Amino acid sequence: MSSPDIAGILDNSKELDRLRKEQEEVLIEINKMHKKLQATPEVVEKPGDNSLSRLKMLYIQAKELSESEVTISSQLLGQLDALMPSGAQGQHRRRIEGSEHKKKRMKADSEIPRQSPSMRSHLESLANLKGEQVAARVTQEDAGKDEWFVVKVIHFDKETREFEVLDEEPGDDEESTGQRKYKLPMSHIIPFPKRNDLSSVPDFPPGRHVLAVYPETTALYKATVVQARKRKIDDYILEFDDDEEDGSLPQRSVPFHRVVPLPEGYRQ
Repeated sequence: MSSPDIAGILDNSKELDRLRKEQEEVLIEINKMHKKLQATPEVVEKPGDNSLSRLKMLYIQAKELSESEVTISSQLLGQLDALMPSGAQGQHRRRIEGSEHKKKRMKADSEIPRQSPSMRSHLESLANLKGEQVAARVTQEDAGKDEWFVVKVIHFDKETREFEVLDEEPGDDEESTGQRKYKLPMSHIIPFPKRNDLSSVPDFPPGRHVLAVYPETTALYKATVVQARKRKIDDYILEFDDDEEDGSLPQRSVPFHRVVPLPEGYRQ
């Protein structure tokens, strides 16, 4: 084993470590952009905003760093194989080839789709919603209109990407027989803004259509913001669709943590 060989391995190890640290920094920036766009999706509509192009460049950078990591890792494997005694290589190879079960397991594992770090982070954040209240669409895709209620998250399955939720106050109609449970896909859930984290609270301007909890109920309906807020903790003043009284729409106050973006394709 010569010194130049060891020096080459150490150099590649340092480069691999540098690439991984740089990847972590890029992923942090990507997650920041995701939070920004989730909190204020309307920002991309402003003239001169470069949020989407910035996010694209970050993904390109992450892809290039990942490819470089694969290249350096392959070089390291080649260097280590060259330094290992041939007998040890043969023994290692025979041990793997002698176990059909291990071969099948390795093949099966390689066929599992790899999740990107950003997707893993997103799924983890959804799993952390356990015990919290969220907005949930409880109607199916083929329903004539969407029905959204405040529900409590019981569990999120990262494999099936389904939520199990509990409607704690299903209403006082004749069909209601107590609390109801639903299994819903990710697309049917919208987390509410957190009262203890104002940095993630969206700020909807006047004229923006939103989905909001109707006062003294656990149901959400389409509404329009009618007044600008001075502070993020201030309530929204909203006009709910189909809420006409005496020929006009009354303006209702709704806490900021009970207002979310209007889902695309909302049906009422």
